[in-house]
Amino acid sequence: MGAESVYARLESLLPLVSKPIQYVGGELNSVVKDWDAAEVRWALMYPDAYEVGIPNQGVQILYEVLNGCDGVLAERTYSVWPDLERLMREHGLPQFTLEGHRPVRAFDALGVSFATELGYTNLLTALDLAGIPLSAADRDERDPIVLAGGHAAFNPEPIADFIDGAVLGDGEQAVLAITELIRGWKRAGRPGGRDGLLTELATTGGVYVPRFYDVDYLPDGRIRRVAPNRPGVPHTVAKHTVMDLDNWPYPRRPLVPVHESVHERFSVEIFRGCTRGCRFCQAGMITRPVRERSISTIGDMVEQGVAASGFGEVGLLSLSSADHSEINEIAKGLADRYEGANLGLSLPSTRVDAFNVTLANELSRGGRRSGLTFAPEGGTERMRKVINKMVTEDDLLRTVTTAYASGWRQVKLYFMCGLPTETDEDVVAIADLARKVIKAGREATGRRDIRCTVSIGAFVPKPHTPFQWAGQAPHETVDARLRSLSRALRAAPGYGRAVGYRYHDGKPSIVEGLLSRGDRRVARVIKAAWADGARFDGWSEHFSFERWERCAREALAGEPVDLDWYTVRERDYREVLPWDHLDAGLDRDWLWQDWQDSIDPSGAREVEDCRWTPCFECGVCPAMGTEIQTGPTGVTLLPLPTVPARTGA
Repeated sequence: MGAESVYARLESLLPLVSKPIQYVGGELNSVVKDWDAAEVRWALMYPDAYEVGIPNQGVQILYEVLNGCDGVLAERTYSVWPDLERLMREHGLPQFTLEGHRPVRAFDALGVSFATELGYTNLLTALDLAGIPLSAADRDERDPIVLAGGHAAFNPEPIADFIDGAVLGDGEQAVLAITELIRGWKRAGRPGGRDGLLTELATTGGVYVPRFYDVDYLPDGRIRRVAPNRPGVPHTVAKHTVMDLDNWPYPRRPLVPVHESVHERFSVEIFRGCTRGCRFCQAGMITRPVRERSISTIGDMVEQGVAASGFGEVGLLSLSSADHSEINEIAKGLADRYEGANLGLSLPSTRVDAFNVTLANELSRGGRRSGLTFAPEGGTERMRKVINKMVTEDDLLRTVTTAYASGWRQVKLYFMCGLPTETDEDVVAIADLARKVIKAGREATGRRDIRCTVSIGAFVPKPHTPFQWAGQAPHETVDARLRSLSRALRAAPGYGRAVGYRYHDGKPSIVEGLLSRGDRRVARVIKAAWADGARFDGWSEHFSFERWERCAREALAGEPVDLDWYTVRERDYREVLPWDHLDAGLDRDWLWQDWQDSIDPSGAREVEDCRWTPCFECGVCPAMGTEIQTGPTGVTLLPLPTVPARTGA
């Protein structure tokens, strides 16, 4: 298939759609390489709108890693809005990349990064627009190898029909290994055709290829077993783990969007992994062990990234950024370096019990105070013990008092609704906690303009966590508790206007639960919902629970399973879970015991962070051949000779 640009055909359609600039490309630091000089060509996709997808760290890192290789080309593609989708279908315009506006089907590989399962239907739209058969079994050598990655790929079974492979874990080294296998296969004359390449990826490339595994079911709908169906294919597929992040200082030249995006900042991942052990947190479980970047590498990345992008804010990213062993030194060193340069620092993810006065002062020294979000997750001490979120009410009040006294006037508190063992009272207690936060802020500052926003979402049990066996709360229960909380927040005189309330109702979480813990039979539901118009399911204005409910009922008719079976049903230890053959390194018995500890009738038992205590034998380090990598290094950041004032991006 040819790879000529389709921009001339696209350009005439752009005046007819909303936000046309998101389709033109040409961003600062984007890379356009010679098509004919490349041996291996990647299309990298984030299956959401441009404004959500372009800041994604995973895609930006892989984009830079791949384009840094000789003979390798990588371009990006995002989901198109429904208005452009309609026009593309009318005019026969295929899914295209931004750099060269080339047809996605012309590439060797399509790598799709899933941060959430609600992007699955957008994958089908992109495949269909590209002219790539939806079913992997129907593809031939004219079609790219479709590979899924990201956190939602740790259970790719619901999309097993639509993908050729899934890559679990860190992608930096994995994508290079896959590239070399594709290069070698092409140079050798494509031995064995498409199937030959997939066999190489499955046997030597660490890629999970669903078609090489058969799934058998019991009469009651549970899985009997998952087994390889050809020689040389491993019984379990392990995640990839990059050690020594200092060797992978990406992105160096971040992409600067030409259109407003959800995050207008240069983000540096200061460490990867988390061992706090929050039982609901899939990201923390599947990214173990903790691997810190050194303070000197972080300083170098900020220096290069800010110079290359012009961004006026630097986000220090991780699952719990304030847990870095040298976070105070990092914040102070960066604040010293960029004193007077109009550069803001932010910690998008901050634990209540890790925030302190020093950090507050350094983050606000430049005069900028981006929003602070703390996540108690549970409204009562009992619930926080259940989820192993070892944060007390005193911890929270002490932290927000520090923030308010340091100049912040508003903080956001994030909670979840529908957690295991939760009662109505546990949720309504959030209102009392919010009032105490406002009272503490007023007393610390003597001001009345103190605000607190309560943000709450419905809990979804995720694979590879202790709660993977839990029954999900019905959406009716979640919505009733959210309404009760709303009434409680409005009830107290003198606090109503000081407390904001944002919530996500329970229906989308049920669909997310279906997609996150589903098996291969769920592919029928996804395809039916997509054919019925499901797009951008993570956007409330596009989501339809009624559509998903109806499609699940029709697609699973005749099966001993239904929507409730996949979501609100509790699993037992003996059940084979759809992802049991996919190895995140976590010992299954350890996860089960932690689940039992969380629901112990005598009271939930907590587990400390293994960074600061003896090993709790979760299994990751011996299974993956890894180890925790933390400081302190004792290094300090030296001031830069001259730093031009920033004007923002």
